[in-house]
Order: sequence, then C-alpha cells, then structure tokens
Amino acid sequence: MSDLAHFGTVLVIAPHPDDEILGCGGTMARLTDAGNRVVVAVVTKGQAPAFDPAFVAQVRDELAAAHNVIGVNEVRFLDLPAAAMDTLAGATINSAFDTLVRDIQPDTMFVPFIGDIHTDHQLAFTGAMVAARPRNATIPLRIFAYETLSETNWYAPGITPAFLPNLYIEISATIDRKLAAFRCFSSQVRDFPDERSIRAIEALATLRGAAVYRDSAEAFMVIRQIE
Repeated sequence: MSDLAHFGTVLVIAPHPDDEILGCGGTMARLTDAGNRVVVAVVTKGQAPAFDPAFVAQVRDELAAAHNVIGVNEVRFLDLPAAAMDTLAGATINSAFDTLVRDIQPDTMFVPFIGDIHTDHQLAFTGAMVAARPRNATIPLRIFAYETLSETNWYAPGITPAFLPNLYIEISATIDRKLAAFRCFSSQVRDFPDERSIRAIEALATLRGAAVYRDSAEAFMVIRQIE
C-alpha cells in the first residue's frame, strides 16, 4: 500500500453533505493520516421553503461529526441552492468554483462523476473542471472522479456516461472509519437493501477491493494526472 503524501493539498468537492464520505471517505482518512491537508467543499445548501431550516442545520451538524471521525482539516460552504443549481447562470456557478480553487490551490482534487443522475452532481463536476482548467502553474495536478451510491449507477448505462474506474485506492485500514463517518449522518442512513445502508457501502468497498486483490478499496476515474 503506497503512501498518499504526494497528493499534497487535497480538495474534495461534495455536491451535498455525505457525498464525500460515500465517494472517498476511506481515502480521505488515509490522506489525513498521512499528514495531507484535506479540505471539503460542500457545494449546496437546502433553501426554504423546499428544505426545512432545522433539517439543514441537523445535516450540517452530522457533517461536522463525520468530518471529525475522518480528520478533515477544513470545510468550505459554497451555499448554492440544493436541487436547484440548474436555475443558476453558468457564470455564477463557475465564479464560485473559481474563487474556491484559487484560494485553496489544491494539488489533488476529487470531484463527483459527470454521469451521476443528480443534476447538482453534474454541474459541480463541470464547475470544478472549469475552475481547474490548465491556464496557470497552480492548477491541480490530479483530478479524480469518485462514485456515489444511488447517484452514479442510477442514470442510463449505455446511454449516459458510464463509471469505468481506472484507479483503486486501498482502504482496508480505514473502512471502519468510513462506515463510522457515514453513521454520523443519521438523517441519511437507510436499512439494507437500500444503497445508502452501511451494509451496501461496505459491500461496494469489498467489491472494489476484490477487483484488485485487496480487502477494501474505493474506485475512481482519472480525469487528469500530471506527474
């Protein structure tokens, strides 16, 4: 198992609270253990009347607890409207991501997959990629797309983009922390066979691990890598 210290400063783009734990919680735990600075950017916030403010506050408390388990160094909130990013001008979204990436200057960036069924995920991917365009020397050297249970596999395989991983990060030593972090999201945890159940999350990690002869892993698509 290789050291991930060379990933440097890491920025994880989470369209909604819990996406980052589902997609790369075990990897984030490995990174913080290695001494990397890990910043999570939560892109959206539920807006009234569609979302109860009390519920929004609860989820943010759950997020803080989950990040404490993982050891996240910092969280940024972009506060774009949840489930309504498609109502915003592209310039508004791109500006928010541009400011974020310029400020953090990440060496490595984890982003949601462009083929996710949720429009917020698609627009978060696009906004992050616009901000990370190779137009200066401080661009992210690595951009990896993660998979999110109940989002990445629910679109229309064969018609929409398919998640075809070509990077596996072993999380055998951190899978328990990933599961503990997701348990912090009591508002989101479901009973099996729902995909957002602890059993399903663990099963995916086992499947991804077995694909590369490891106990547990998280899978990614390499979008860009400069070494």
